[in-house]
Amino acid sequence: MAKKVLGRGLGAFFPEYEQSGDERGQQNSSAANPIPPAKRVNVTIDIPVQDIRPNPHQPREDFDEIKLQELSDSIRMHGLIQPVTVRSIGNEKFELISGERRLRATKMAGLETIPAYIREVDDDEIIAFALIENVQREQLNPIEVALGYKRLLEECSFTQDQVAKQVGKNRSTVANMLRLLTLRASIQSALKANKISTGHARTLVSVEDQKVQEKLLQKTIEEDWSVRQIEEAVRKLDHRKKKRNALLSEKDQKDVHLLEIAKRLRNKYSTRVSVKKKNKGGEIRIEYYSDDDLERVLAILESADSR
Repeated sequence: MAKKVLGRGLGAFFPEYEQSGDERGQQNSSAANPIPPAKRVNVTIDIPVQDIRPNPHQPREDFDEIKLQELSDSIRMHGLIQPVTVRSIGNEKFELISGERRLRATKMAGLETIPAYIREVDDDEIIAFALIENVQREQLNPIEVALGYKRLLEECSFTQDQVAKQVGKNRSTVANMLRLLTLRASIQSALKANKISTGHARTLVSVEDQKVQEKLLQKTIEEDWSVRQIEEAVRKLDHRKKKRNALLSEKDQKDVHLLEIAKRLRNKYSTRVSVKKKNKGGEIRIEYYSDDDLERVLAILESADSR
């Protein structure tokens, strides 16, 4: 017996969905004969668009109006090939799980109903479903993906390993995406607007000084730097920083040596002594507090000379 062919792309997401032509015919007439709530899962039916509320956990923030209009025109001419996914919330009402663009475009096309596949999903799972569907379709910008991962961690109590498994990525990939959220708002905006790539952004994450981050961002945009160019710029900054720190460390070591000498002289003369280095040589300053104190210090110096 030949295997049934599912709707375009549907089988990839819902392999358990398989039904006969009679069942599909019954579901397409569901507007006249609503199916009981108990059976309102794992089926595809035409649902009035007004009975579907948006997904409050939709990770996607930006929708290209031109592309949305193009999709609407296509739906108006050919219908919607792939159903949206919803869950029942009672009273013949539904909540969108995935397919925000398709729902918006269908409304724009002036259609009253939309084919929808109904799943049984709890509140935690709906966040994961919405994110995963968008990530798999590569419809989210990197910041939206990172925010989606963050929501899975915080709202679903997932670990980074669990997030990685859910979205089919390596744990290191998830961790690197989350690091993008530590960037300045201006850099995040540039990434969302495709002015820089994820590779540029990941390089900027390694720069601790936010003012330097901003300067590198402007250079990248104005001079159209490649990822390799910005990486090279960061490497040069790191080299200069290490060289500067090495010089400071050497100076600190010299300062400690001079302080130790001053301490030894202070003990010898029982008075305040300072040792100061100049460009060439330096000076030793020995303080005294009375004529008698001066005579005492001179006596110690003369006794040292006579040895």
